[in-house]
Amino acid sequence: MSEVAWVEDADLAAAVTEVEEFAGTAGWDRPPALFALVRTADLAAAEPSLARELGAAEFTPIAQDALPDPDLERALAQVSWPPAVAGCVLVQEIVVLPPSARAALSEETAAIQAAAHPERTEARLVAGVHRDGRRACLLRIRGTAPDGEPWPVLRGGELAPNLLDSLLLTFAD
Repeated sequence: MSEVAWVEDADLAAAVTEVEEFAGTAGWDRPPALFALVRTADLAAAEPSLARELGAAEFTPIAQDALPDPDLERALAQVSWPPAVAGCVLVQEIVVLPPSARAALSEETAAIQAAAHPERTEARLVAGVHRDGRRACLLRIRGTAPDGEPWPVLRGGELAPNLLDSLLLTFAD
């Protein structure tokens, strides 16, 4: 089976970046948050007084209420969108482990073991999809690199394929 190489859509990537910057203002240790993406032109047409504030971005992210279930998989299974929503973005904090550490985790308690693992790295993962299948992701690692500089932000439509697939399912009819 060959792997699919996803090329990020520039407009969707810009929306994902905007959501990550917004989430960053709240700091770390936050619960997952979901944002609807609405075409900025549609919002400006519906609310002409907001047109100047909305700017020229293709999409405007709109924060949603807290997810209905603490289990992300169950929560996303309860989400559906009206036709006016062009896409969505999910921001969540994750634990990243090196491959050698992941191999030693037991399936039943992997999350608990990962959170306590000495080689863990905490990160903010922001994943966005458009209802037509376009996708974009951003991963910001918490803290600084060994040289004291911030870690580089990782980008790519293939960073979290299972999560992106789950987000796309929220648009299934």
